[in-house]
Amino acid sequence: MGWTKRVAAVVVPLGLVVGGVAYGVSRHSSGDGAKDLGECRTKVGDLTVVLTDEQARNASLIAAVSVGRGMPAHAATIGLATALQESKLYNLHGGDRDSLGLFQQRPSQGWGTPHQILDPLHATNAFYDALDRVPGYDTLAVTKAAQEVQHSGFPEAYASYEGDARALASALTGYSPAAFSCHLPVPVGQRTQPQLWARLIGSSLTPAFGRGVAVSVATGGHVQVAAPSSARGWAIASYLVARAYRLDISHVSYRGREWSAGSDGGWQRASGGSTAGFVVVG
Repeated sequence: MGWTKRVAAVVVPLGLVVGGVAYGVSRHSSGDGAKDLGECRTKVGDLTVVLTDEQARNASLIAAVSVGRGMPAHAATIGLATALQESKLYNLHGGDRDSLGLFQQRPSQGWGTPHQILDPLHATNAFYDALDRVPGYDTLAVTKAAQEVQHSGFPEAYASYEGDARALASALTGYSPAAFSCHLPVPVGQRTQPQLWARLIGSSLTPAFGRGVAVSVATGGHVQVAAPSSARGWAIASYLVARAYRLDISHVSYRGREWSAGSDGGWQRASGGSTAGFVVVG
């Protein structure tokens, strides 16, 4: 077929083969009652990584926080490889001893209260705070950098997720344009007034990307998000696609490409509505 598929959602593999491609089907629960709505894919080079939409939301947050903090894409790779190994990108309500959350952080080891650790934003920032204290982490091997933060009993395990993590980081930090998409239902909620909808989208983007995110109402009641660079624009676009159903988003367009809810076609050529300087949401 010309590409290989890696399924990062595997916890308990079940024997399902479709069209000659082996799928791993997860029966893992995050413990927060969330129900998966669809499937998200990242394709970079010959590697395709398939995630549930819950995993994709967590992966896009980990990448977005690294962008917002001004960290290199290698930091996102380290964070994603760590979360893939520790929790398969689910926000776990339990684990070994008192371990919790995306990175299986322990309250007894100073990572925060259980409530804080179960907040993916807090957990991700805590991970990057620790990574920032590792001398030269930006040049360290992924396994070495992750182990310096996690102090795992199985340090070699992070290496098995490095390829998936690099592909996800490249797509979700915007360095591989239009490489991340989701097949999600068309939102069924009642869209709020444009100003309130823009505020809702901004309240989702700002904690991850920082206070510099500029969200405004565009012509036709669309919402636009300023994109100061191509990479940042694609990072924002990917983040919004991962949360499209929850944010009542039907379309995301950027740099002549458009993603649509309810479609499995990924990013298609857009007929209009997007410019290089803005991610446009409809």
